[in-house]
Amino acid sequence: MKSYLIALGMLVSVPVMAQQGGLTLTSGSPYSIMTSTPLDAVTWTGGFWGERFGVLSQTSVKSMWQTWQSDEGKGFNNFLIASGEKRGEHHGPPFHDGDMYKWLEAVAAIYAVNKDPQLDQIMDRFIGCVVKSQRADGYIHTPVIIAELNKRLNTAASDSDDNTVVGTAVGTKDDSAFGNRLNFETYNLGHLIMAGIIHKRATGKTTLFNAGVKAADFLYAFCKNSPEELAGNAICPSHYMAIAELYRETHDPRYLELSKQFIDIRGMVKNGTDDNQDRIPFREQYQAMGHAVRANYLYAGVADLYLEAGEVQLMKNLTSIWADIVGRKMYITGGCGALYDGTSPDGTDYKPDNIQKVHQSYGRPYQLPQSTAHNETCANIGNLFFNWRMLQATGESKYGDLVENCLYNSILSGISLDGEKYFYTNPMRMSNDLPYTLRWPKERKKYISCFCCPPNTLRTLCEAQDYAYTLGKNEIYVHLFGDNQLHVQLDGVGELTLTQTGDYPWDGRMTFEIKQLKGKKPFKLKLRRPSWCEEVHVSRNGQDLSTSITEERGYVVIDATWRKGDVVVYDMVMRTHIVEANPLVEEARGQVAVQRGPIVYCAESQDLNGIAIDDIIIPVEARFHPVETRIDNSRIMALEGEVMVRESATWSGTLYRDVTARKQRKTIRLIPYYAWGNRGKSEMTVWMPAGY
Repeated sequence: MKSYLIALGMLVSVPVMAQQGGLTLTSGSPYSIMTSTPLDAVTWTGGFWGERFGVLSQTSVKSMWQTWQSDEGKGFNNFLIASGEKRGEHHGPPFHDGDMYKWLEAVAAIYAVNKDPQLDQIMDRFIGCVVKSQRADGYIHTPVIIAELNKRLNTAASDSDDNTVVGTAVGTKDDSAFGNRLNFETYNLGHLIMAGIIHKRATGKTTLFNAGVKAADFLYAFCKNSPEELAGNAICPSHYMAIAELYRETHDPRYLELSKQFIDIRGMVKNGTDDNQDRIPFREQYQAMGHAVRANYLYAGVADLYLEAGEVQLMKNLTSIWADIVGRKMYITGGCGALYDGTSPDGTDYKPDNIQKVHQSYGRPYQLPQSTAHNETCANIGNLFFNWRMLQATGESKYGDLVENCLYNSILSGISLDGEKYFYTNPMRMSNDLPYTLRWPKERKKYISCFCCPPNTLRTLCEAQDYAYTLGKNEIYVHLFGDNQLHVQLDGVGELTLTQTGDYPWDGRMTFEIKQLKGKKPFKLKLRRPSWCEEVHVSRNGQDLSTSITEERGYVVIDATWRKGDVVVYDMVMRTHIVEANPLVEEARGQVAVQRGPIVYCAESQDLNGIAIDDIIIPVEARFHPVETRIDNSRIMALEGEVMVRESATWSGTLYRDVTARKQRKTIRLIPYYAWGNRGKSEMTVWMPAGY
């Protein structure tokens, strides 16, 4: 396997093409070398992602809509109260608004593909409440709006007893707005703006989009009038990405100006923290630190600014931070944020007055525990966002490798196969023998008290098709593989339909066919060569091209004149890899993990026939072969192979003892990491001792 940590380069190019729609970079950002496809340009036609999209679209988003209306969730109830449709108090955490906006973005992404009228009605119902809840100045945060409304109504009711109506009109500034940086107002506003953009692209309607524009204008005015206060409230800065995308959608230069200001004013924060990445100005940061969700959202937002403004210093920061994450602080699954809790700074920078608590955090280099790995799903999603933007800025396949890695492993693991239950954290190991209770559930739950990850997982996976391709001038980049259809207007080529078929990620042989193209047109088809792939074979219309493969920045390039009916077969030879970690990763020293293609595997107790997860030893020369099976009605490819199993007594009450040499060989089954935890409570491990 090739290493992810390879030479870092920076490529700058002129704009490529204007493209309406798409997940990001819709107008051809001046410092990108590719643009996204329109929102409805790619559809899954079957296979792995076709199955997943079916579950997400038919079950997940509707199930979550029920959760939002339940006594437990109550997220929608907050908007009913804030809009004046009913009386009551706010319920739940302050970021529930943003969670509902993320869910709405997922619904819009699905609607862009299937045009389900029921989903359209659900969106309209929720959007109506959002619009009625928003203040005239664009501010919306249901805890504050509800407090304002109740104060006005209570005052009016009290004064009416004296035949006097005083009250405070809704829409005036409330003292509790931005009263606490952990109220997540800017985070919520960012998700509102992004949901409005995606909803507009999916439906053509502008009601939610206009609400997002009002929110953006509020942030613009707030930044002008109170920049230091705004900087101090940039917690989980989703608004950085949202404002950049709004600039691409509207071309309003104020939003590009605001994107720049977001980064500049971070240096104004007094008593900033490493936990929130604002102890020092961003341009002085070269390592990943602090809360991993906040960090990865920040890095993605800065990458957005680079794509529009091209500031070289920002790319220096980003490439250094990326190397720190990928080379020293990231799990094999693409998971980020190793620590539940820790302190920063540490090591040689130890100064008692500077010690700060950090949580859900990047730790020290190579500090990657297994049982207590945090890996919040939102942090892993942020890792995808960061790498997607770096991919578009550089055209380097190593960033596409991580987009794929996160999708299949550390993001897909966050949702159950039936599409209704979720993980908040994604540990590398789960043992029943641990004598302590971790903060988050060991089993998937339909509702988690901190509900940020479930809707974030939904919107990301519902938009997975939008990461499959990007476009350049006379170029089609293929980043993700699976059964799908791409239909676009390609600059210099015209209308084009391209299909992909195969059995990815279980098999690396993919077939591409030009289904629609007028006449003969020259363009380049660029196929990502994954980092796990040591050998590829390529043919076009039956002619073997393997001996003349050209690669550019990790993409196999087929530069040809094309016509309807042309067929390319791209065979990425898929083998099982036994992987070891850098020995500085102490908890994985002397252990190995198993990976086949993009899929990281694990041992789960249900497949071990009574063998303890701690007794498995993987011979370094072990050979595993794929075995098709199903878990919770989902088709997966398990791996079976012969391993060594220690014959050992219980460790109960024992800390140290003589090592046992008694071992026997047995055949075990491994399953994809994303599929664990779908058969009830279980033990699980990704890393297992190596046998030599």
